[in-house]
Amino acid sequence: MWLYEDKVIEKIEDFPEDTYGFVYMTTHIPTGISYIGKKALLHNVKKKLTKAELAEQTGPGRKATTKVVQKESDWKTYYGSAKPILEMLKEGKKDEFKREILHLAKNKKLLTYYECKYLFKYSVLEYPLEYFNDNVLGKFFSKDFK
Repeated sequence: MWLYEDKVIEKIEDFPEDTYGFVYMTTHIPTGISYIGKKALLHNVKKKLTKAELAEQTGPGRKATTKVVQKESDWKTYYGSAKPILEMLKEGKKDEFKREILHLAKNKKLLTYYECKYLFKYSVLEYPLEYFNDNVLGKFFSKDFK
């Protein structure tokens, strides 16, 4: 279950129509340690064309063999990519987490911007005992603050 402005978000239709993705905070309730990340609602998947679709192609030049299709991401079951979170989920501790949506974004660029904004706002790299995050954009690392 995701919470956004004290409302439960369960299906993609619960988001405003122009939502590309969201910035979230996953908190491990027993320890209070959080993780801030971003998640897109949809992603592109390459799909092979069917025989009928291949036969429809006319004209000169090379014929396409695949098409790009948008598919809903795994946002409903996603908790974050931090190794400690993934390990706890493997141990069946899904109920020990609270998932909150901090900000909705209309496109990919804004999604990355707002993720960075929240990572810096909460100084996640400076407080390794409070956040699972250990880097921002693969450029700034918590180890640099030691």
